[in-house]
Amino acid sequence: VQRYNDEGVDGLKSRSSPGRTPFLTVEQKAELKELVIQGPDPEVHQVVRWRCEDLRAEVARRFSVEVHESTVGKWLHQLELTPLKPRPFHPKRDPEAQDVFKKA
Repeated sequence: VQRYNDEGVDGLKSRSSPGRTPFLTVEQKAELKELVIQGPDPEVHQVVRWRCEDLRAEVARRFSVEVHESTVGKWLHQLELTPLKPRPFHPKRDPEAQDVFKKA
């Protein structure tokens, strides 16, 4: 009744609830996506590839937002990023021996 008195017939229409405010803004999510695409700097981040745990710590450091690792995983899915793992290789591999093996 009060909405009708305040706004008339338009006040009776259903409205969408505002919902919870997002943890990160659109700009911050874009920055997160760029950070993931660039990859970590081993000297700064002490890791060679991103894990949700590492990204959670980086988000907390950059944006002062504490979230769970699963939330970071959901963000990555929303940003259409998929987990990629490089093929492992032995650190003492010999490229010349590999070429000989391929030709044989």
